[in-house]
Amino acid sequence: MSTHLLDAVSIGSASRYAHRKQEDLIAARTDELASLRFSIVLTAKWEASAGDDVERRNELRAELVDLRRQYSQKIDEIAMTFGIQNAMNAKDEVERTVALPLGMDLSISPSEGDAFSI
Repeated sequence: MSTHLLDAVSIGSASRYAHRKQEDLIAARTDELASLRFSIVLTAKWEASAGDDVERRNELRAELVDLRRQYSQKIDEIAMTFGIQNAMNAKDEVERTVALPLGMDLSISPSEGDAFSI
């Protein structure tokens, strides 16, 4: 087998590995984005259901501001690492698919136990 053929085979294998690795990294960042999106949706629901507890609503609003900032930063990170189109695809996928499960008990908030943390 010629050296040229071996080089072509090794380059092809390396290219496939690099492409697969990049896809795995994009998927991991998309999962992180989805986690942030879920936290935003859940915290917004808790904020809306806080009722007359002004102090609690203010805490949840501050948490929402921070979560939204993290969400935007994660999109920017994906764009800078993998390109703008991949970032927009990840954002669209997350916003299309992430939602609260039907029948989820929203009466439990993060301050009522250690079972939930954002």
